[in-house]
Amino acid sequence: MKLIELTDFLDSSIPLSFQEDYDNSGLQVGDPGMEVKSVLLALDMTEKVLDEAIASGCNLIITHHPLIFSGIKRLTGKSTVEKIIVKALKREVAIYSAHTNLDIFNGGVSRKMAEKLGLQNIKALSPLKGRLLKLVTYIPEDHLDSVRNAVFEAGAGVIGNYDSCGFVTMGSGTFRGNEATNPFVGEKGKLHVEREIRFETVFLSHLREKVIRALLNSHPYEEVAYDIYNLENDNVDFGLGCTGELAEAISENDFLEKVRDTFGSGGVRYSKLTGNPVKNIAVCGGAGASLLRDAISSGVDAYVTGDIKYHNYFDAESKILLVDAGHYESEKFSAEIIFDLIIKKFPKFAVRFSKTDTNPINYL
Repeated sequence: MKLIELTDFLDSSIPLSFQEDYDNSGLQVGDPGMEVKSVLLALDMTEKVLDEAIASGCNLIITHHPLIFSGIKRLTGKSTVEKIIVKALKREVAIYSAHTNLDIFNGGVSRKMAEKLGLQNIKALSPLKGRLLKLVTYIPEDHLDSVRNAVFEAGAGVIGNYDSCGFVTMGSGTFRGNEATNPFVGEKGKLHVEREIRFETVFLSHLREKVIRALLNSHPYEEVAYDIYNLENDNVDFGLGCTGELAEAISENDFLEKVRDTFGSGGVRYSKLTGNPVKNIAVCGGAGASLLRDAISSGVDAYVTGDIKYHNYFDAESKILLVDAGHYESEKFSAEIIFDLIIKKFPKFAVRFSKTDTNPINYL
């Protein structure tokens, strides 16, 4: 398949608009029109991962951590990043990354952590805000189903585990077209009253163009009346970090062992024990110290993340069990998320997991 076919699918499934301002997710190296034979999935983009892709015949590498974070002024092969880019271009290997957009994605890194720990009732720890929109439009009664279905197929109407969510109200619409019009119903120059349905639904902001295009293409009117509203609702399925609960409470020592064994940590660092059993958990893949206050406010018993700094342990003391499972360890399952997305959409496409351990941290 063409590279652009796969990247367009990933860009919409794990919306690029969700990424943080500092991030650089998406296609980083490669010709969008090239043919992709097979994909190698890895957490980090290193030269060893590139060599593994070349040796295995994969001409696309998808990673969680981007290779390029900031602007590159020259390509001389002097730095490690430049060396990888030059080599990838010479060997015609494309590089794509899904970073903070995969963190915020509702099936993303933190949710994968929660699932690995066996947590139930999983929700976002810091829900996505300001990305939910409402569509209101007016449809002639006989065309409700066709327009509504087109809008739903474009991705609108999804609330949690439910899709095709909308609301309709019967009413009457009035309009009068001038001499330049060609009205679907009524006559130009004459006031017309039509039984119409007011249809309302919601969608995420990255779907805006797609949803409006579906509405306009399916609606019978020459001029389609519609409104788009910004909503203040939190989206509990999208956001940073996750909360969930164990089926049964366990001791703090048992929980620490569970974290170590689940993520294969060379060692876990943790705050002073609180003496309380652990049942309600918060997790965040990668470096999640910035969400410590959110975790404490959520009332959980323990918070698992990576890259915890010295003073963060003082902030957690007597309030919560703070556990550092490691940055690499907490995110190493991210490749499974990409794998599942691709295989579900393209079941016959060749996708491989990298066998290269890219963890730069060693334990004695």
